[in-house]
Amino acid sequence: MNRLRSALWLPLFNDLADPRVVARIAADAEEAGWDGCFVWDHLSWQAPVRQVADPWIALAAIATATERLRLGPMVSPLARRRPAKVARETATLDRLSGGRLTLGVGLGSDRFGGELSRTGEQVDDRGRGRMLDESLAVLAAAWSGEPVRHRGEHYTVDGIAFLPRPVQRPGVPVWAAGFPGNAKPIRRAARLDGFFPVNLEHPDQLAEVVATLAELRPGAVGPYDVAVSLPPDADPLPYTAAGATWWLPEFEPGVRLDTVLGVLRDGPANPGR
Repeated sequence: MNRLRSALWLPLFNDLADPRVVARIAADAEEAGWDGCFVWDHLSWQAPVRQVADPWIALAAIATATERLRLGPMVSPLARRRPAKVARETATLDRLSGGRLTLGVGLGSDRFGGELSRTGEQVDDRGRGRMLDESLAVLAAAWSGEPVRHRGEHYTVDGIAFLPRPVQRPGVPVWAAGFPGNAKPIRRAARLDGFFPVNLEHPDQLAEVVATLAELRPGAVGPYDVAVSLPPDADPLPYTAAGATWWLPEFEPGVRLDTVLGVLRDGPANPGR
């Protein structure tokens, strides 16, 4: 059976919109034996959420407050970010953390905060999918340290070398999010380092996804992660048996700080508890 790692997954809203608070949570989580601390990446959210923190600033605070935790945005909708800027941010954050960054990516959504339509971003899912894939190509090239020469449908990078490189080689691990029944995100995830299935309803769904990923990655070597988000009181054992390598307890948007601290104190998942 896979070794199951546990990570807090923090919506950076209201009580958690202060990076100093988030950094203290991460430091306490590390001391309590947690393996990671991931954060949501949003510009806005529907009421009653009013306060929202920037994920990259919060992650920098987490990186400096911890020594062991894996960290990263889970997930970042790359279609509303310039890949050249993300290349700089990820390399710098990976170095700041000593090689502990994981980049979660996905299409994003306009459903809960209108953060695409209200800022003039692409609202078509297929369009954002093409932008996401092109961004990933730019990032992989940038992390190599060689000059990037990219001229695509959406982005241009003409001969820029993104140095210094990330600590991790060949680059920062990337996990792709997607719905279990949607083939395109699973094919995307198979080319990357991990999959983050959204809205899982049953371990059998996960087992089917893991089997599909194995078929799409014949002869693949090296670690591959499958992260699942579950209610804090859910038993992760069936999901671990189905192939999960990470457990992220789910918090509601706008969750109160004391609720997060309660889950933190309960400790990381213990399969078979």
